[in-house]
Amino acid sequence: MNYFELFNIPVSLLVDTASLAKKYFELQKKYHPDFYTQSGEAEQEEALEKSSTINKALKVLQNKENTIKYVLQLKGLLEEEEKYQLPPDFLMEVMDLNENLSADSTTALDTFESSIYSGVKPIIENYDDATITTAGLLKVKEYYFKKKYLQRILDRMDD
Repeated sequence: MNYFELFNIPVSLLVDTASLAKKYFELQKKYHPDFYTQSGEAEQEEALEKSSTINKALKVLQNKENTIKYVLQLKGLLEEEEKYQLPPDFLMEVMDLNENLSADSTTALDTFESSIYSGVKPIIENYDDATITTAGLLKVKEYYFKKKYLQRILDRMDD
């Protein structure tokens, strides 16, 4: 059972956080280990496992980048620790941007991040699991790795 099935919500790249929170509390009421203290050991173990899975699922689905990663993994398009080759033109743009950034100015980086998001915005915001194409998901995959690369630059700036 995947995380979307667990919460009984449609597979999406943008999860409705209000609906997610509601489902989370329903599931925690049902499976929280504290409610199984009088049950047998097997039931307690199962409740603990289920509660742990619910918490992991919530953590993934609350975060946009983690949700994108999870959907790409569900679709078999992303492997753990995958070495993805970003396009050379993107790398050159980032190199130029990185050279021109000052520690207190991230405006250029924010603008650049918005420009790479604009290419996948319609796919992410209108995601339909039944009609999404592999080509569309591959665009999202490229966006995911570009965003990850930019995040490393931002993290270095914060240091």
